[in-house]
Amino acid sequence: MTFYQELQLNQAGSKKVIRESETAQEKWRHILIYLLKIAITVGFCFVFVTLYSLIFGAGNSIVGVVVLLHLLVFKNADLRIDAKQSAGLLALFFGIMTVAPHLANLANPFVGLLIHAAAISILILFGCHEPRMFNQSTLVLSYLLLYGYDVSGTEYLSRLAGMAVGALLVCAVFYKNHRHQTYDLRAQDILPAFTLTHMRSKWQLCQILCVPLVLFLSELFGLPRAMWAGIAAMSAILPVMDDMHARVRGRILGNIAGVLCFFVLYTYLPSAIYAYIGVIGGIGVGFSAKYGWQAVFNTFGALAIASQLYGVPTAMGLRVFQNVFGVLFALGFCLIFHWVMQRRENTQVTAS
Repeated sequence: MTFYQELQLNQAGSKKVIRESETAQEKWRHILIYLLKIAITVGFCFVFVTLYSLIFGAGNSIVGVVVLLHLLVFKNADLRIDAKQSAGLLALFFGIMTVAPHLANLANPFVGLLIHAAAISILILFGCHEPRMFNQSTLVLSYLLLYGYDVSGTEYLSRLAGMAVGALLVCAVFYKNHRHQTYDLRAQDILPAFTLTHMRSKWQLCQILCVPLVLFLSELFGLPRAMWAGIAAMSAILPVMDDMHARVRGRILGNIAGVLCFFVLYTYLPSAIYAYIGVIGGIGVGFSAKYGWQAVFNTFGALAIASQLYGVPTAMGLRVFQNVFGVLFALGFCLIFHWVMQRRENTQVTAS
């Protein structure tokens, strides 16, 4: 494996290479490459988001995060659909993420529910045809982030420009890296392939129905940071229920641990360091190969922003409540959904 190839490995791949080192010298070489990769990634992310904020305004720094997330993921991942059509679909997704979250914020919770369901349907059906790619962790997450950090007036006009530039960047990088790959599946094959007898379609429908419902209930009861509950639900919904149980435990315990760690940092670090707590969380995520630890460190950045709006105690309470609500609602919803689907299938078998 070359130096460059090792830099392209994810956390789990790098840690596997380190574990399988045969000599101490080889192990230290791989550790240093791993640390360099994290430093380069964190530095690039910081510079990229900062530039986006400077160009399109501080209120649109989240657009920089969304574009960066897509660049990092889709330079390697794909949609399992014809490359040209996939590039077009990514442009469509950016259009949806630009308009739908803003319209949902302007509407009442009932209309917002319909907007979310329609938008997430397109993202899930056409962007997540292969659940093992975990593309929902990029597409739906980005949608929810833009919903949670909505802007208006001239800032929204800047958001339109920022998302347009981001779409061009992402589509260009995607097509450059994937133009030689060929897939028989095309966009027009997606809807005919949707059937409730297939595990993939059941998982997709759970995402399409559950995530908007979580947002709806949070908004209906006036709970701040509804996007946190939506993100928690999205991340917990997996095709296999046993995997989902483990994910729910990891999300709840990870967020509680993350809140406690944030409180310790906020209490004992000098106030001049508060602005960098989110960066510390980003570095922690870079070292984390397991979902539970990623949940811990993802909490830092979220609380660093929310504490400025609601105060530290309220932000901490909201973070725990919204995440617990999101994953438990998703678990209960999916258990009932799969029970209903099983009864439906048993009835059809009996009738035949």
